[in-house]
Parts: sequence; structure tokens; C-alpha cells
Amino acid sequence: MVATVSAAQEESLAKVNGEPVVNLPKDLFIPPDALEIFLETFEGPLDLLLYLIRSHNLDILNIPIAEVTRQYMKYVALMEKIDLELAADYLVMAAMLAEIKSRMLLPRTSHHEEDDDLDPRAELVRRLQTYERYKKAAENLDELPRMERDTFEVKLDPPPVAHEKQQKQHPPIDLATVLSAFHGVLQRAVLSTHHTVEKERLSVRERMSLIVDLVTPEHFLPFTQLFHYDEGRPGVVVTLLAILELHKAQLIELVQTDPYGTIHVKGVA
Repeated sequence: MVATVSAAQEESLAKVNGEPVVNLPKDLFIPPDALEIFLETFEGPLDLLLYLIRSHNLDILNIPIAEVTRQYMKYVALMEKIDLELAADYLVMAAMLAEIKSRMLLPRTSHHEEDDDLDPRAELVRRLQTYERYKKAAENLDELPRMERDTFEVKLDPPPVAHEKQQKQHPPIDLATVLSAFHGVLQRAVLSTHHTVEKERLSVRERMSLIVDLVTPEHFLPFTQLFHYDEGRPGVVVTLLAILELHKAQLIELVQTDPYGTIHVKGVA
């Protein structure tokens, strides 16, 4: 089966609700700026001057102002027909070129000929050289690899974790961590101290025996539960000394399951 297309459908301008539109409506208004095409153009008057100098293989240190001004004005005239606001900055440069041209037409004395700093083109040459250096640096930066344009980040999912039981590596516990935990115990002991005057006899050896009886290799006991806050500051100090002596003798082990987590005490098998 061969599909046939009518002449009206071939000449239709568009389709509205599935129906071809052959003739434009008489009351159709198209704004003058409805369609604009932007092409790569010059960044400014200095960019245009630099292009004219390079395209004609001219020496930037010895610019023929008359020829450059003529080429420049042709471009400005074209811009005025397209966009008058865009040509405003270029007209300022055109006035500067005209001033330089008029100054070069003036007769110069021998004293002025020996002085290169009085060249009317000197300031323009300096600005062009500075602009050319910055433009070259910007082009060099643009050529460098750029993320999401030239290079892309590679993301890989971690391999699936096996269901086998893996032994968790516990972080090591140093003396500073133990003292930090003891500092919290000491503060709570101060708050629980009774203002009673009595003589207490506390033995480190006796406290070591009590701690060994409380902990076993299978049973973990929180570090803070070994302290009796009603004993006050001397009591918690004696308990700390007993814990350190047992740990030094490798009779107990201090375990911390997570970094900055709670310290537990267990016996050594």
C-alpha cells in the first residue's frame, strides 16, 4: 500500500491540532527580534584591533594607523546597522584612532623625533600587548582538561559483602583514651561525694581482686561500672590504679568496639 500526500499537505507551513496550515493568518504579528542568530564575534574593540593587525600581518610595534582605522570603521559601520548599543564601545575606540591619526599628521620637530615616548601610538600599543597576553593566557587555560567536559569522574560500587562472619578489627586503646573516660567518671564522683569526714582505708590490691572476680573472658563489663561513686575521689582513683595494674599484668583486657565508643573490660583467658 502506497501512502499519498496531497499538494496542500506538501506546501503547508505548519500543523495546528493535526491540520495543515497553508496560508499565514492576516493578523499574525511577528516581532522584529523574534529570531536572532548569535555567532562568535569580537570581545571588544581591542579584540577587533588585534584581529585586524594579525590578519594583515602588521607589526604591532609599528601600526599603520591609517589602514587600521579604515578597516576598523568598516566594521563599526556594519555594527551600527545591526545594533547601535553594541557599537558604543567601538565608537570610543574609533575616536581614539582618529585622534592618533590626526596627531601623527602634525609636523614633528627633531627633538620630538628623538623621543620615542611621544609616539601617539605608544599607549595603544601598550594596551594591545597587555590584552594579547591576557587573551593568550585565557586560551591556554581553556585548553586544559576540565571536569565534566574533557574528563569525567568514575564511580564504582563496592563489591557485595559476603554473608560470612568476618572478625571485626577493634581500634587500639591508648592511655589517653582511658584517661579521657576516667575524667568523666571523676566528674560524676565529685558530684556524688558526701561531705562527711571519716577515715577510709582503700587498698589497690583488694580492689584488683574485686575487679578480677567481676570480669570474665566471655563477659564484657563497661568501664564505668567498675567505679563506686559513693567512695568519692579517693575511691575512683584507687579503682583506676587497680585497672591499670591488672592491664599491665595482662590479667584484663580493655576493648572499644567503635572509635570514641564505650570502653569495656573483660578477663583474659
